[in-house]
Amino acid sequence: MGQSSSAFGAPTEFNRPSNRFNFRTSAIVSAFEPNEEVVDAAEAEFLESVVVGRDCTADLPDECLASIFHFLGSGDRKQCSLVCQRWLRVDGQNRHRLSLKAQAEILSFLPSLFIRFDSVTKLALRCDRKSISINDDALELISIQCRSLTRLKLRGCRELTDEGVAEFAKNCKGLKKLSAGSCMFGARAMNAILDHCTALEELSVKRLRGLNDAAEPIGPGAAASSLKSICLKELINGQCFGPLIIGSKKLRSLKLIRCLGEWDKVLDMLGNFNTGLIEIHLERVQVSDVGLCAISNCSNMEILHILKIPECTNFGLTCVADRCKLLRKLHIDGWRTNRIGDEGLMAIAKQCPNLQELCLIGMNPTSLGLAPIASNCVKLERLAVCGSATIGDTEIACIATKCVALKKLCIKGCPISDAGVETLAWGCPNLVKVKVKKCRGVSSEIVEWLRERRGSLVVILDACESEPLDGSGSEIGVHESGIEFPPIGNQVADASSSGNGRLAMFRTKLGFFAGRNFVACTFRRWSNNDDSFSGDL
Repeated sequence: MGQSSSAFGAPTEFNRPSNRFNFRTSAIVSAFEPNEEVVDAAEAEFLESVVVGRDCTADLPDECLASIFHFLGSGDRKQCSLVCQRWLRVDGQNRHRLSLKAQAEILSFLPSLFIRFDSVTKLALRCDRKSISINDDALELISIQCRSLTRLKLRGCRELTDEGVAEFAKNCKGLKKLSAGSCMFGARAMNAILDHCTALEELSVKRLRGLNDAAEPIGPGAAASSLKSICLKELINGQCFGPLIIGSKKLRSLKLIRCLGEWDKVLDMLGNFNTGLIEIHLERVQVSDVGLCAISNCSNMEILHILKIPECTNFGLTCVADRCKLLRKLHIDGWRTNRIGDEGLMAIAKQCPNLQELCLIGMNPTSLGLAPIASNCVKLERLAVCGSATIGDTEIACIATKCVALKKLCIKGCPISDAGVETLAWGCPNLVKVKVKKCRGVSSEIVEWLRERRGSLVVILDACESEPLDGSGSEIGVHESGIEFPPIGNQVADASSSGNGRLAMFRTKLGFFAGRNFVACTFRRWSNNDDSFSGDL
């Protein structure tokens, strides 16, 4: 009796907590009634292995060790690779993503580097402006040793030419994603990629300096049958990608950001020959209602961004609303030109009942436009109004009353007061987060009251008074430092102290805005002063 009770209840020398037992002996104790000789032998074996420095991970298969490494950050993995030869080998064989400083001096290290990392499928090559980048020889060597490469990112590799990129394309035909920025190669290199990389799905090109007015057309090429996403940023002659855009029949996403020249013709052909797009992002490009009406032929479009495009009006937005009834996300930055307003919003409310996300920046809508949105778009979950002089307490009360499904609300730079915020206490039953920024009429007291009234609601107030909003408070998509428009009129802006010929050419080519009769403050500030909005929704 006494022994039985001692074995399962009263503490003994075997189940009593003791510093001299480790996890292995604890496992033994829990498995069966302990035997003193067995425990002592196991403990002695473990202590001996610790003393002699035995590798306790030696029994782990390489696959398990690699799986553990995948949970570590880059710095920790580097430290682990210094532990022993086996860890170095396992880390190298299972490192699929690699980022290198692509300076010219790295050429001699490439053979040994890719002998160690022989399973790399995603490679990023970056070089800063002050350094000389890798050349064609280095890129060709990489393509020979990394034939399984599926993703390549090039940044600042100014020594690469059309010939080098063409050789790379011949060796890495399985490439699925290419992102190139601030490089010197041009149309011939891009055509080589499109001809040889038949599995290419995503293409992103930014500041490709090899493109000029005389550049040959790009595409469609063999990759047109697989390409799903095209993103063009800050290109001087981006229209040469027109054949690729039109010929890519599986294209689902198109982004045109700060690309010079007139784009209506390209979009018109797109609307006639390639209507399968789901997402279109237009930002600071020369597009009019003609272009908007053309893309409205993409009847399956779900996401549309119209950012800082002053020639787009209510008419173009109405065309989109009439034909794109599946629209889920709509972002508009009207740039305070007042060319898109209540009329366009009423068309959206009437034709697009599936709208879930609406962002209005630099616009002046009233209850006439917001009330139909709140009533008809019953699935609306995220709403942001920024830099609007007409969004007041009445409009906020309308939102609170009618937007039943709303979960996130952002109000920025609007003339609302405590009375408008107070209406949120009784409306929007599904609301989980409210951001109020740069609204001078809102006090911290009403925010605290709202928090107490709705305990689960997250309310953020930022009442700091900085520079006036210009309606560009958006970081939707990818916003980076841009170039400046010339001032209103025929005056040409003086070149900055660090200016160069390329900046002067950009300013000259952007002169199509100079004669427009818009508010001068619209052109005063660029994305360096943009207010962040990406975290608001």
